[in-house]
Amino acid sequence: MQTDPTPTPADNLSGSVLPPAAPDDRAAGAMTGATAGATAGATAGTTAGTAAGTAAGTAASTSASTSASTSAGTNAGTNASTTAAALPRRADVQFMLTHPFHIISLGFGSGLSRIAPGTAGTLFAWVTFDVLSRYLTVIDWGLLIIIGYVAGIGITGFTARKMQVDDPSAIVWDEIVAFWLVMLMVTPVDFNGKLAAFLTFRFFDMVKPPPIRYFDRRFKGGFGIMFDDLVAAFFTLLVIALWRMSV
Repeated sequence: MQTDPTPTPADNLSGSVLPPAAPDDRAAGAMTGATAGATAGATAGTTAGTAAGTAAGTAASTSASTSASTSAGTNAGTNASTTAAALPRRADVQFMLTHPFHIISLGFGSGLSRIAPGTAGTLFAWVTFDVLSRYLTVIDWGLLIIIGYVAGIGITGFTARKMQVDDPSAIVWDEIVAFWLVMLMVTPVDFNGKLAAFLTFRFFDMVKPPPIRYFDRRFKGGFGIMFDDLVAAFFTLLVIALWRMSV
């Protein structure tokens, strides 16, 4: 019977110690690790740079788009407001009730007529003269006409500025005051005489023959609005006086 030889201490030491790695293998491993680390770092850097660039580009694009939209909206709003402000204001009941001066200028609503507002205002003057003559004397009428004319310069000028028109057809206070003067000067007279005065005044006010046309173009504002109708009233009274002298 054979027995295994008893291992010696030298044999145990030699069996438990691994052979040392070769120097070339260690260098190759270090190089591989360094290459892998460099590659990973470069990849991470590239990814981070791309993400940062994309985010910066997106932010810049969004900011530019927002700024452009805001600027365009602001310019559009400003242009729309300017255009709206430059347009003439339409005379209607809502506009008339925004200020007491507009009520007077628009002949207490008679100037809102869509058909011949000047004629409607003159008819209003005719009716109110017949009604108020029951209570007013000649002196009262004289004072009312003078005050109405002087105050009308400022009142009608104010309304014309608000409407942004030099002489709006809806402003008929000038016709009212001027025809009151005509009616005061021709009274007493029958219906036919009043109708003749009405038609003669409307002719001069609408056609505006010289020199009425000159005054209408020469003077602007409230004074121009009131003055040309005063001249029309003068020529109306002149024609009526000449007619009466000839018959």
